Amino acid sequence: MSKRFKLILIFLAGMFILGILLFQIPSIQSRLLWRYEVWTTRLKNTIDPVVIPTPIPSTPFATFTHPPPTPTVVATQPVPPTLTAIPLPPQVWLTSPTYEKQDINNCGPATLSMTLRMYGWEGTQYDIANIVKPIKQDRNVNPEELRYFILNEAGWLRAEYRVAGTLDLLKRLLAAGYPVIVEVAGKIDQQDANGPNDDLWDAHYLLVNGYDEAEKIFIVQDSQHGPEKDADKKIPYETMEKDWKPFNYLYMFIYKPQDEAEIQSIIGTDWDAALNRQNAMDLSNAQIAANPEDAFAWFNLGASLTYFERYQEAAQAFDQAFTLGLPQRMTRYQFWPFSAYFNADRIDYLLELTEQTYKPINGWYAEEALLWHGYGLYRKGDIAGAIADWRKALDVHPGYTDAIHALKNYGGVAP
Repeated sequence: MSKRFKLILIFLAGMFILGILLFQIPSIQSRLLWRYEVWTTRLKNTIDPVVIPTPIPSTPFATFTHPPPTPTVVATQPVPPTLTAIPLPPQVWLTSPTYEKQDINNCGPATLSMTLRMYGWEGTQYDIANIVKPIKQDRNVNPEELRYFILNEAGWLRAEYRVAGTLDLLKRLLAAGYPVIVEVAGKIDQQDANGPNDDLWDAHYLLVNGYDEAEKIFIVQDSQHGPEKDADKKIPYETMEKDWKPFNYLYMFIYKPQDEAEIQSIIGTDWDAALNRQNAMDLSNAQIAANPEDAFAWFNLGASLTYFERYQEAAQAFDQAFTLGLPQRMTRYQFWPFSAYFNADRIDYLLELTEQTYKPINGWYAEEALLWHGYGLYRKGDIAGAIADWRKALDVHPGYTDAIHALKNYGGVAP
């Protein structure tokens, strides 16, 4: 063996060892695993592209071209009096927390981490992620999961979320000293596309901590796209309202127990969850009346109808939304259609929709779609298939209580 060949072998062995050592660094390991995930997903979806199935409605559209009447809702708890609106200050800028750049799929934990630090919390996004999304590839964290973390890990605080928020309400909460988390539509980078037909649309959380009436902008902390050195990002009012709509104008607020009366006075009738959903339905109805081709308004209407257990009407509203056209990832973040179609006995479409929800991510990492796909199989009599789905959902999200419930109560097995 020549000396030169020996040197080449030593060099290659050294590079191999160096690569192994570098791979032990969490940030490098995370990025490399993510690139592998993206490349394999893109290859699979290039061969078999994702196509959201067009629903075949059980009722012709001609009988459902206008939204149903809003139900009369009785408050489930005393409704606080709404204070007479007082003039808002022209500018509010709550002290921005130390900026935290999100890790992969971590906009929820990173945004919540920054918000909690405004209340004296000292953790990081990883403390939150370890509880609400133990598997890094889990693509979504629900508002319920964020609230769960606050109530259980930051017990001196309280948190609620509502829908049908308005720009004025955001300003009033900020003016009273309460930062707000909102869920909005975002756009992923082309390099992270799932395949050639990826519309690049996704969900994103923002922390809103200020506004300026002169500039007509909100000041936000954006864990993904915010600048590192100057974290405060400005978003025009018009952009905020447009990007907020696909998530039914969802907002989350955090407060101390002693401040609940003040929060109630700001939120008004929306403090009651049922009245809040009624208000959301009224908003969707008005938007559909103004523009019957508004797919997001139909989707939001379907969500409210599902909340009120009006499943057949909800399924028809979702039919309209999907037929008009929704982003590919819509049901990765919002699961109301799964419940509506299951309870309306639209099982074939439920199975198609859930499959197309988790298909783009290697048939994995979307525990809610796996859960409802399992329920669809269960309704079809495929108990073994349902159990397999529910166990997959637990693999994606260890401790996922809905999957545990399904396995125990319908699968007859321990998780």
